[in-house]
Amino acid sequence: MLKRRAKISPAFSMASMTDVIFLLLIFFMITSTMVSPNAIKVLLPQGKQQTSAKPLTRVIIDKQLRMYGAFGNEREQNLTDETLTPFLRECAEREPEMYIALYADESVPYREIVKVLNVANENHFKMVLATRPPER
Repeated sequence: MLKRRAKISPAFSMASMTDVIFLLLIFFMITSTMVSPNAIKVLLPQGKQQTSAKPLTRVIIDKQLRMYGAFGNEREQNLTDETLTPFLRECAEREPEMYIALYADESVPYREIVKVLNVANENHFKMVLATRPPER
């Protein structure tokens, strides 16, 4: 009498496949935390500071590269590269905890924005960047 061979089951065991997927998941999680992106670190203001009643100084640069400045609800005045620093220092004397909001038209070259940022950085002013001038 011939002995019958055991039938080969067509079922596939997924146990080893889940182990491989789990190991790959761990590998990618570990390597992704080691990669540091080349991004500029920005410290965004918190919500409670935005809703506070601290005076805000506005610096506006329009399409023609004219600069205007205003403190609080005052009317904007014309500024130049020479008068920007004294204007911001005067505003800082009036309110040491002020924020400077920079409104620049989208067509303004980056170097013009950097001029204002450099003045604010040299004087340790707090800056908030915006893309459009305030509604009048």
